[in-house]
Amino acid sequence: MNETPRFVLGARGSPLALWQAERVKELLKDQCPETAIEIQIIHTTGDKILDKPLVQIGDKGLFTKEIEKALLDGEIDFAVHSFKDLPTQLPDGLAIVSMPERDSPFDALIAKEAKCLRDLPENPVIATGSLRRRAQVLAVRPDATVVDIRGNVNTRLRKYRESDWDALIMAEAGLRRMEWRDQIAGVLSIEEMLPAPAQGALAAEARTDDARTGALLQKIHQVEAAAGVRAERAFLAAMEGGCQVPIAAHAVVENGRILLHGLLANLNGSRCIRDALSGSEDDPVSLGEALAEAIIQKGGHEIIASLRSC
Repeated sequence: MNETPRFVLGARGSPLALWQAERVKELLKDQCPETAIEIQIIHTTGDKILDKPLVQIGDKGLFTKEIEKALLDGEIDFAVHSFKDLPTQLPDGLAIVSMPERDSPFDALIAKEAKCLRDLPENPVIATGSLRRRAQVLAVRPDATVVDIRGNVNTRLRKYRESDWDALIMAEAGLRRMEWRDQIAGVLSIEEMLPAPAQGALAAEARTDDARTGALLQKIHQVEAAAGVRAERAFLAAMEGGCQVPIAAHAVVENGRILLHGLLANLNGSRCIRDALSGSEDDPVSLGEALAEAIIQKGGHEIIASLRSC
């Protein structure tokens, strides 16, 4: 009698991370009902340090390093991440072998009496834990005060309800996945708030020498959506940006073509460089790199140099 194929899936322990892990498990079970998948919770540095802004505790693998060590050590077979949490350079021996799903890439506004940033009252107080969002908020609303916020979806919503802040900005995908759609006052347009590269996407990471796991994960890979994410991440990599640099990107894939928007800003939003390019779905990396070069040539190198000197 054939033995049941078994795999161990590693994930962070937050409610959203566990939802994502369960979702990938569900997708795999739909394709391979005979497969047994166990979820193993792994606590990361980003989960353990919640009293400091991300920029103060580093920007490389805050939510992935411990999980990737478990992968390399053979404790788990694959990991499921929020794609935007992954550094553009992965450890030797690991690769993203599947992008199982992408939900909305956009940012959502949580507010009592406004659906977009321009509708907020004068001198609004807006909460976000992202430098990318902070810079774009201040570009649209230089009269705003931006306060830093950390924690999982439920924690941030609770902090907002207990505060006198005018608004909170979070990824729409996380709110939808955690069934908090009713908290969304409005979804921000890319003119107001260009998303983070790979926002809303899930990534399945495995060892490069593990053909068995790779074959399983390919069964749920979304080819077209992955091309857009590859363009966004190629843009991020070429800009050499981590969470200490306000960088945004959004790709639309249609009829074999990718339209890629990109943005680089300084911290106070007084200078935002935007551009967009289109290219073939077959070569998303070259498109991302070309857009990065266009933004660098428009003065992006000056912004990056000033941020690195801080």
